Amino acid sequence: MAKVITSRAEDYSQWYNDLVYRSGLADQSAVRGCMVIKPHGYALWENMRDVLDRMFKETGHVNAYFPLFVPKSLFEAEEKNAEGFAKECAVVTHYRLKTDPADKSKLMVDPEARLEEELIVRPTSEAIIWNTYRDWIQSYRDLPILINQWANVVRWEMRTRPFLRTAEFLWQEGHTAHSSEKEAVEEALRMHEVYTRFAEDYMAMPVIKGAKTANERFAGAEETFTIEAMMQDGKALQAGTSHYLGQNFAKAFNVKFLSDQNREEYVYATSWGVSTRLIGALVMTHSDDDGLVLPPRLAPVQVVIVPIPKPSEQLDQVARGLMDSLRREGIRVSYDQDEKNRPGFKFAEHELKGVPVRIGIGARDLEQGVAEVARRDTKEKESIPLENLPQRIKSLLEEIQANLFRRAQEFRDLNTHYVDNRSRFEEIISGPGGFVYAHWDGTSETEEAIKEATKATIRCIPMEAADEDGKCIWTGAPSRKRVLFAKAY
Repeated sequence: MAKVITSRAEDYSQWYNDLVYRSGLADQSAVRGCMVIKPHGYALWENMRDVLDRMFKETGHVNAYFPLFVPKSLFEAEEKNAEGFAKECAVVTHYRLKTDPADKSKLMVDPEARLEEELIVRPTSEAIIWNTYRDWIQSYRDLPILINQWANVVRWEMRTRPFLRTAEFLWQEGHTAHSSEKEAVEEALRMHEVYTRFAEDYMAMPVIKGAKTANERFAGAEETFTIEAMMQDGKALQAGTSHYLGQNFAKAFNVKFLSDQNREEYVYATSWGVSTRLIGALVMTHSDDDGLVLPPRLAPVQVVIVPIPKPSEQLDQVARGLMDSLRREGIRVSYDQDEKNRPGFKFAEHELKGVPVRIGIGARDLEQGVAEVARRDTKEKESIPLENLPQRIKSLLEEIQANLFRRAQEFRDLNTHYVDNRSRFEEIISGPGGFVYAHWDGTSETEEAIKEATKATIRCIPMEAADEDGKCIWTGAPSRKRVLFAKAY
């Protein structure tokens, strides 16, 4: 495998694209703005999906599936939601093709096969789901409904980048219905916490928890909670959102229930989701100029065994025994049986793919009863007795997981700034970048002015930020809390 990756320092954007394609995460597609997720990338997504799915079910949710197509009239029902996604919608107008009379080798849209009502290819599923919930909910006894679906969505992006922003992507979207505002808000916050734990405990990616401003909320939401992570170029990436929707969708689709007080009320709602964008976040949080660096808890292959210089009957026997021992410890392990390439090439290939631990075994190692173990995160190597390998590898994987989180947190802290005046704010945003905590006067006008002048947005109003007296860095108006500014993906 050719290993030609632009350095991060030279061109961060090109480094990212090179890494995604050359490490085997994705490939380009014949469809503009779409990508092919290759087996290595899809295995990574499967591991993310499986962990999240377990976390959802532990919090009482079940999976279902709703149609890809949304009738236009349903999509229009909640005005803010429709307006928010209108520019990104793909629309189906016809249901049949026919042979072109002018050129029998080509097909054309059959003008007689126009749909009676145009269909929106889902950019999100609130409309189709709440139209369904209307038939499912009559009484408070039918609530809560706690449903998640794993699906694909289409948002016709004009500027795309693999995993971070594509016309089609994979995701999960939770849609819940509740009998009270209190219960719905608690649900939105509960899922916000689930995303936080997943990002930090599995992705080894520290995040800032907070609420979006009115300008940045999900279209149709009363409140949007977000987790924001810092990438290695200092930009922010929104890694997951959870929305309290109030009664907006219930009113749009006339979803009511009879309360335990025998009163008819509108249902309260939430929605929440993460997507394959998390793969892009993982790449940009940990990886280096030699390839991917994957946290062990999510890596498709956690350990690879490489025979030196090539497979032999004796090495095969030892490797298979070692694989059995590691698998009994719950470790995902593979054995590199490639006989064509030299060990150095294979080492580089596994490094490129981000395998957390590499075990090298040669005839001399067997004589000494040891194996050489190399860790991907620090490139350090150690010689370990074969009988001690399973337990040492198990502890080493946890050390790597913890080190990746610590390293990312130290980088974020080093690139976080507290700013009290406009000139310093503009200097940081236009220069080194990173996270900037600064006072804001709370108005949409000031928020838009800052965005237009600097391209920095308010990523969130941090939940853990303490109240403090201050002045808006843009207008000088009084402020009681710092918000988080950054340029973002």
